[in-house]
Amino acid sequence: MDFTFTEVQEDLRGLARKILQERATTERLKELEAGTERVDRDLWAELATTNLLGIALPEDVGGSGYGLMELGIVLNEVGRQVAPVPMVAMAIAAVPIATFGSPEQRSRLLAPVVAGERFITAALEEPAGANPLQPSTTATRDGDGWLLTGNKIAVPWGQLADDIVVSADNGLFVVTPDQPGVTVEPATGTTTEPQARLLLDSVRVEDDNAIFHPSAMRFAYLHGVAATCATAVGVFEKAIEITATYITERHQFDRPIATFQGATLKIADAYIDLQAITVATWSALWQFAENKPGYPEALATAKFWVADGGQRVAYACQHLHGGIGVDRDYPLHRYFLWAKELEVMFGGTTSQLLRVAV
Repeated sequence: MDFTFTEVQEDLRGLARKILQERATTERLKELEAGTERVDRDLWAELATTNLLGIALPEDVGGSGYGLMELGIVLNEVGRQVAPVPMVAMAIAAVPIATFGSPEQRSRLLAPVVAGERFITAALEEPAGANPLQPSTTATRDGDGWLLTGNKIAVPWGQLADDIVVSADNGLFVVTPDQPGVTVEPATGTTTEPQARLLLDSVRVEDDNAIFHPSAMRFAYLHGVAATCATAVGVFEKAIEITATYITERHQFDRPIATFQGATLKIADAYIDLQAITVATWSALWQFAENKPGYPEALATAKFWVADGGQRVAYACQHLHGGIGVDRDYPLHRYFLWAKELEVMFGGTTSQLLRVAV
């Protein structure tokens, strides 16, 4: 396939890169990390103003009406800047609603998201590493509604979410943190983002907050894998760029580190892994967007490369930096942390290989 972006996609990438580079600077990241709130609300507002939040959401809710490839381009730029915004969480939760929700659900739930007025996230990860495609959370019929019972882990940006899309044994359900029976236990992700553990004790959900399409839950999971991979490509790209600059400028024995064969081979191997991750990811996203046969296996292959090759990239970049690579005043440590988080999101190497084998 031809991986060349269209003119529209290139313009989109340029816009996203400009905004994120100007806003998500190292100084701004340090400022947020030293404060009490991890999210950059000013950046989030600008992403809403330029309609990048709604890039893959329909026009009837204020979105741009583009697809997964365009969303992947924006997420790629978020990853390059390790930007402290819940873009991945929003994408995982909002696109399934846009795809399978009723017109009323789409208008009510998504219009405020596109405008940047509400945070939405998805609770799909199961405790103890269980298969997210077989949720342990149950939804039991109760009159004209449902009672949800169960728990979810690693809910991205769960502490800040206004709406949470929950996968249960028979569909997707939207709950809010202030509902009776909902408990949001604070947790911190590897990236220091405010995650949460979600406890549900007979939480009543009306039919207008339920999505019963037979493909909705699986679609949400696969969309999460796609969003994770697109973000990861940006993380690894930028980590290698930072490292290549460092070993070119840093001297030992009166020579740039880059002139030593060991350093050259290590950064070359990292670049080869990056190319494999990149090709696997964009190929999988294109297949998913075009509904090609075998796209679930392509996504599992891409996620395997993110988890396996991505760790080699992260460790190589840290190693080539030496001690400064873990210095919190230097930007590289954030890319290492994001690599570790993205490795396990929606399943690591073993679970992905099992999906390809099946």
